[in-house]
Amino acid sequence: MPSTFTKTFDTPTFKGTVTIPLGLYINGEFVDPVEGGTIDVVNPATGKVVTSIAAGTKVDIDIAAKAAKKAYKTSWGLKVPGAERGKLMSKLAVLMEQHIAEFAALDALANGKAYNTAYSRDNKGAISVMQYYAGWADKISGKTIETNENKLAYTRHEPIGVVGQIIPWNVPMFSLSLKIAPALATGNTIVLKPSEITPLSALLFCTLIKEAGFPPGVINIVNGYGPIAGQAISEHPLIEKVAFTGSTLTGRKIMEAAAKSNLKPVTLELGGKSPNIIFDDADVEQAVKWAIHGIYFNHGQNCSAGSRIFIQEGIYDKFLEQFTEQARAIKVGDPFAPDTYQGPQVSKTQFERIMGYIDSGRNDGATVHLGGKQFGEEGYFIEPTIFTECQPNMKIVREEIFGPVACVLKFKTEDEVVEQANDTSYGLAASVFTKDIDRAIRVAHALEAGTAWINCANQTEISMPFGGFKQSGIGRELSEYALENYTNVKAVHVNIGIRL
Repeated sequence: MPSTFTKTFDTPTFKGTVTIPLGLYINGEFVDPVEGGTIDVVNPATGKVVTSIAAGTKVDIDIAAKAAKKAYKTSWGLKVPGAERGKLMSKLAVLMEQHIAEFAALDALANGKAYNTAYSRDNKGAISVMQYYAGWADKISGKTIETNENKLAYTRHEPIGVVGQIIPWNVPMFSLSLKIAPALATGNTIVLKPSEITPLSALLFCTLIKEAGFPPGVINIVNGYGPIAGQAISEHPLIEKVAFTGSTLTGRKIMEAAAKSNLKPVTLELGGKSPNIIFDDADVEQAVKWAIHGIYFNHGQNCSAGSRIFIQEGIYDKFLEQFTEQARAIKVGDPFAPDTYQGPQVSKTQFERIMGYIDSGRNDGATVHLGGKQFGEEGYFIEPTIFTECQPNMKIVREEIFGPVACVLKFKTEDEVVEQANDTSYGLAASVFTKDIDRAIRVAHALEAGTAWINCANQTEISMPFGGFKQSGIGRELSEYALENYTNVKAVHVNIGIRL
């Protein structure tokens, strides 16, 4: 029988006690892993172990996949009308909302993000995503296609079956909902692996699945290490599709495993090195505020972070002065303090990785204009950092840092900055700031990115697709477009008069 974890919070932003099981959630029950083993969960604000969760392995993924396959054939998929699926999803969203403060507290504890951000952005967003796709569940439809009078021809959008999903640590509950909701709406069953770094909110979510009325085996959540449990999902023959959010390096490994096994389709939301272009005629005050949000939101641990800030030479000094002032004013500290904007980085590994990039920038000749050091003496905090005198070939300009580090570059002309902005292997997002609407649209269209923001940054909408060009991924999440990831299109030809 799996053990439980109980945490009593007495903080300025949340007071209460949360209890969660620590096992694997398979076939509607919490179970111990077959081969045993645990993974420590660390509070990044202190560097201390909070608890240890069960660690699933290949054999547990196999059990989960078989449970999901059975559920798909007997109690889900085409056996359950879309309207009924939508009702269960709506009930799940209601339960998530009832526990939103607990979800936010667990994410702040394990991830280190500010509690207020976890509450108002991540978890409110997760609930909205579940509600949105609940509304889509009874609207999955094909087409009747005109051919000739002797044939009825139509298409069906059928669920794929068992889908595997692997989610990241930077927005735990939002990522979980982003993956699970469209898969459920289209009638698939699920084997999902949360990040082993931030698994606590997913375990709380598991306690709501049965209460919402989902049959056993429809949603299975198996914690474990990526190279073990994640690899097993990617190569399992009963899992007919895999969706992953994370690094480009890991995305390649998942794609390879999927190809070598049963050639399962993949959707990948991967890394980014997003350009933020600020022209001379921009509203500087607003551009500065959006640039701060673009790079430092979520401690810079955001795939669409505007980490390359291109400033036209006419406003470079003015912009840099205001940007520096606002970056210096960012409140770094306890995730549960009401005024904290930036908490610690998620782990010691991530902290050391970011500090390594900061050292690389110094060594390559960039200037640390602000920050560049650890904040405080405990935990994995890093000062908001600004590099100036950056060159396009520097490592800090070309590689995703995934931390609170901005690279500032000066440019002269529109053609020059578009070329520099596109000179990257990534293509997830981009921002353009200008009062010239013609230029704004022209540059947005010229940028090689899946999302282009004009006079704003990091502003996603549930009804708009999100995904990348180039090595930033395959497929789209959010909106109606995400449903395409989870259905197979069947063409049906009905003979009503053709004679041989």
